[in-house]
Amino acid sequence: MSDPLIDSVKIHFDAGALWVLNMSLALVMFGIALEISPKDFRQLAKAPRPVLTGVVSQFLLLPFMTYLVVLFLAPYPSLALGMFLVAACPGGNVSNFITQLAGGNTALSVSLTALATLLAIVVTPINFHFWGSLYAPTALLLREVAIPSASMIQLVALLLGVPLLLGMMVNALRPQLARGMAGWFRKGSLLLFVLLVFLALYDNRDVFVSYVWYVFWLVLVHNAIALMSGYSFARLLRNNKGNARSIAIETGIQNSGLGLLLIFSFFDGLGGMALLAAFWGIWHLVSGLLLAGFWGSRSTNKNTVT
Repeated sequence: MSDPLIDSVKIHFDAGALWVLNMSLALVMFGIALEISPKDFRQLAKAPRPVLTGVVSQFLLLPFMTYLVVLFLAPYPSLALGMFLVAACPGGNVSNFITQLAGGNTALSVSLTALATLLAIVVTPINFHFWGSLYAPTALLLREVAIPSASMIQLVALLLGVPLLLGMMVNALRPQLARGMAGWFRKGSLLLFVLLVFLALYDNRDVFVSYVWYVFWLVLVHNAIALMSGYSFARLLRNNKGNARSIAIETGIQNSGLGLLLIFSFFDGLGGMALLAAFWGIWHLVSGLLLAGFWGSRSTNKNTVT
């Protein structure tokens, strides 16, 4: 299935706007890291099963399920490539908050966020290229762009790894200062990020209005499968309900902001990819909060990594 408009439209960012977009995402990650400490990583060795389940769900199961959805629905190539990129990204910055509302295991959620962010430096570019190359229409787009995996790894490391380490350092040295800064950093940087993305998409509003319903249903199906597969996989491996909720949310709440930045940096703002990632970033908040409301009324009272 091909469409010359959605597969070829570009969303252009000038150098200054792209620099601000890079900084805003780095600040989001720094704000997250202000609430992460080395003890969160030490939890991994104490209870490896739920952590390994979450990592496999995020970085193996979700990309595989995305590949099956793409084969079945055959979306426009640029939209399919956006689906592969979102599936390759680590968990989103609100997953810990949503897990807490859902009565899930917040300690596990924090541990998975920290570990997934570190793994994403290498795994996200590799996963994206691997699954994107398996599907012929998206493989063609990848060949046209010809992005070296090393270049994407360098950018992801700069945007995720450096802010994560700096934020954890502040938390270790000045924990009270870190707690006070965390909320302000996350809120302010997220608002700036959303504003920049909105301004970029507004200039191409005619194209987005034309495809809004098609993309909406595509994202809804993709996100629902991510949440359901994460929960089902965790329960299949005999994780308790609290852990399963955390793993489902970590799988279904993706860092679409990182995806958008990679699209602007390496794909010249390819319209279908940007539209898919932008709608995912909106919808996963809605679906996550709805699911949290449902699960929150059926709390498991589980809040340790076991």
